[in-house]
Amino acid sequence: MTDTTSTNPLLCAQPLPLFDAIRPEHVTPALDVLLTDAEAALETAVAPDTLADYDTLSKVLSVATERLGCAWGAVGHLKGVADTPELRAAFNENLPRITEFYTRQGADERLYAKYKAIAASPSAATLSAPRQQALSHWLRDFVLSGAELQGEAKARFAALQEQMADLGQKFSEHVLDATDSFTHYATTDELAGVPDDVKAATRAAAEAEGKDGHKLTLHMPVYLPVMQYADNRLLREQLYTAYVTRACEAGPAERDNGPVMAELLRLRQEEATLLGYPSYADVSLVPKMAESPAQVLTFLRDLARRARPYAERDLAELREFAATELGLTDLQSWDSAYASEKLKEARYAFSDQEVKQYFTEPKVLDGLFRIIETLFEVAIRPDTAPVWHPSVRFYRIERAGQLIGQFYLDPYARPGKRPGAWMDDVKGRWLRPDTGVLQTPVAHLVCNFSTPVGDKPALLTHDEVQTLFHEFGHGLHHLLTQVSELGVSGISGVEWDAVELPSQFMENFCWEWEVLKHMTAHVETGEPLPRVLFDKMTAAKNFQSGMMTLRQVEFSLLDMRLHAEPGSDARVQQIVDEVRGEVAVMKPPAFNRFQHTFSHIFAGGYSAGYYSYKWAELLSADAWSAFEEEGVLNPETGRRYRREILEAGGARDAIDNFKAFRGREPNIDALLRHQGMAG
Repeated sequence: MTDTTSTNPLLCAQPLPLFDAIRPEHVTPALDVLLTDAEAALETAVAPDTLADYDTLSKVLSVATERLGCAWGAVGHLKGVADTPELRAAFNENLPRITEFYTRQGADERLYAKYKAIAASPSAATLSAPRQQALSHWLRDFVLSGAELQGEAKARFAALQEQMADLGQKFSEHVLDATDSFTHYATTDELAGVPDDVKAATRAAAEAEGKDGHKLTLHMPVYLPVMQYADNRLLREQLYTAYVTRACEAGPAERDNGPVMAELLRLRQEEATLLGYPSYADVSLVPKMAESPAQVLTFLRDLARRARPYAERDLAELREFAATELGLTDLQSWDSAYASEKLKEARYAFSDQEVKQYFTEPKVLDGLFRIIETLFEVAIRPDTAPVWHPSVRFYRIERAGQLIGQFYLDPYARPGKRPGAWMDDVKGRWLRPDTGVLQTPVAHLVCNFSTPVGDKPALLTHDEVQTLFHEFGHGLHHLLTQVSELGVSGISGVEWDAVELPSQFMENFCWEWEVLKHMTAHVETGEPLPRVLFDKMTAAKNFQSGMMTLRQVEFSLLDMRLHAEPGSDARVQQIVDEVRGEVAVMKPPAFNRFQHTFSHIFAGGYSAGYYSYKWAELLSADAWSAFEEEGVLNPETGRRYRREILEAGGARDAIDNFKAFRGREPNIDALLRHQGMAG
């Protein structure tokens, strides 16, 4: 081992990544070593004298590729939460190398032949169920990765993967840079109506730069409350316009995602054609629960048809209220959040801001942990690990004193951190073939909440509380698995349109009185959420649910049509307009370029898969109805859910997991009832 190897934090043999020590200059030297090792492992695996045997290939190849994946995952994670020009350069320099290796491995016909030989051998029948599932996934993925292509087609397929990875990266960078580039310094008068905690945070941000007034940005902890509460209509219009024209032709050409989207769609269609499929959507659905683009479109349009009368009623009420009570006779998109908040306050006699005072971050986390501990029979304890920012915490999950998994929690928004909330895996549960030791899973849980101001704890809106529970649902799916086969443990191998089931399931706890009364404490008085306020929140739960459902259907239809219709790259805006014409009840202004920041489908793995949110919501609502029937905190129901869904991971088809828990096929009734659209 050279000095470089021994001192490079990406190469040190540590149980957890050394996030506090990783620097941009470590990336290329580490990948030089890891890619060389992975290349050597691949050649050993495909050598004629290497047995076509499950354990042999795992020991030879999976160990090397997992080590490479963990190191590259750490680099990618840092780029998402602590981006710098130097780290971005190092990441982009190495992205083509990583993409090329994984593409070549996935399409290696020699390796494909080894796995086909395993599947054809008499010993295949003796493999455990998780191994049989992993083997079937590998065989499917080899085909989707171009292993059966020959000559020029194979070379072109590999080139496409590299180009698409680069374009996805560019799309994401353009969104982050466009978001970070906007700043407006507002006067205190301009912020009339905006909550005091937001004013304090924006004032502190301006002071930190030696500026007067309040620093407004397009990051969610600032943008959302301004849109929701600012009385100043011109300010709302200014922020809205900046937000919906990020990364489009209205800004600097070098940040315009228009050409990036078009090229991505064109290349994805070319990939589908090479593989013999009519569209990229058809390719995308092969490993998912849904059977065809037509089935997804039917599902979405059926949901839109059911939701439309409710959405039209929602909008009519909003227009009437805005005109009569607010003097907004020409309701515009930059007015809708503001008018909706005022209508909700008038109808239900409470505001999101009033509710927010009860959701202090420490109390919410304590309540969330208590639910997880009660229902899933585990203990969550603080733990220590190297972190990338002082505000990041680390925890361990135990059962009967035994370590089950660990997770990082990165709660706050900051410059250089991409918007949104997500869960990502650091390591998967795996009975390691090289050591025989059980590797326990590790996850990242990332949000973008407002930071604490002064000596007060951070306050979360009820929506943010649901976001936190949502990401923890993903985390539990990864962390509580009892499957020890890497390819199908935790979230690995779970169909993409079922992966949101555990996350959306957890959101339901945020609407239970027995839960909320223990996880709320007013920031000033320490009093729990009053029952009368909770009742108002519950009454308002499905406020504008028709409009919100149609909004999700709109995004899902747009995604599916862009990927199911060859030639869509030349008419992205036309398809956007057609989908809005078909689904939306409130049309945004013509300058709205939402698609230019639709990172889920252009940079986040949801291409031809955004419908998964609604598809999985059907599953999660139906799963939750078992808890409604048997008791929300019933440990026996929790044990069954944990065993059949969370612990099973991807080792069994998602529909089989669901049926094992629920005892039947899912149906749409629970979803419609939960959203106040039944009957």
